[in-house]
Amino acid sequence: MKFLLLVYNDESLLNALPANETDGMMRTCLTHADELKDKGTLLDFQQLEAPSTAKSVRIRNNRRMVVDGPFTEAKEYLGGFNLIEADSLEEAIELAAQFPWARTGCIEVRPVRDISLVRKNLGV
Repeated sequence: MKFLLLVYNDESLLNALPANETDGMMRTCLTHADELKDKGTLLDFQQLEAPSTAKSVRIRNNRRMVVDGPFTEAKEYLGGFNLIEADSLEEAIELAAQFPWARTGCIEVRPVRDISLVRKNLGV
């Protein structure tokens, strides 16, 4: 099964860390990611730029609206994702807990829907 681990950061907690600790967390994270990729568990991962670079797009009454910034105001912001392969939700949760960002934010674990089944059900 595939799971998406959404990494949410709390900027106040990150900013409270000494710079060398943040760098150390990133080094640990990248080393861990390399190990998981080598095992075939981590399929892909990316970081996102700061929320201030985001644009939100909505269509209402056939009009396109583009707004600066993230979709919602929140204490934590989406900082990146990890696409993993795991045998169960429990295993995915265990993997999520290994990422250092769980200490300064949140790792949301969500199963990925098999789009081929959706296509089959819709006859597409």
